[in-house]
Amino acid sequence: MRQEQGRVCSIALGYVGDQDEAFDVAQEIFVRVWNRLATCTDLERFGPWLMSIARNACLDHLRRRKARPPRQDVPADEMHDLRSGGPTPEDTWLSTSRQRLVHRALGNLSDINREIILLKDIQGLALEEIAGMLELPLGTVKSRSSRARTELAQAIVDLGGGPDTGQEAVS
Repeated sequence: MRQEQGRVCSIALGYVGDQDEAFDVAQEIFVRVWNRLATCTDLERFGPWLMSIARNACLDHLRRRKARPPRQDVPADEMHDLRSGGPTPEDTWLSTSRQRLVHRALGNLSDINREIILLKDIQGLALEEIAGMLELPLGTVKSRSSRARTELAQAIVDLGGGPDTGQEAVS
């Protein structure tokens, strides 16, 4: 759990967009992993298996969340983790302005493009693994990946993060 907690929390944060909710979803993910650990017989496939469980748990959480209005609270990038003495992996990830800009831009992407970027570029899964996880042909995943990167680049420009702007563009 300790080895994968940063990765799982990062995935959850990418899907739900709120740090507290991400911690709750991550906890749910690890409970699901524990309950299904016997079904993972190939240790080399543990990473993709874990990512599949994480993705499904996040999607389940988002479906449940649609039934209730979102909480109006402090944005995830301004939250501080009071539970531990130091910054969490997510706090570190969100600490630089470029990464915060990308995180904000991800929120402006369509659901499928955000998911492709999260799985491929942030979590580093292979296109074949993503195709299997999403139950899509490999060619479809490749084209969606290309479109997702284009949409992300446009979202960054729209947020004022073009190549000639500085870090001032990020708030």
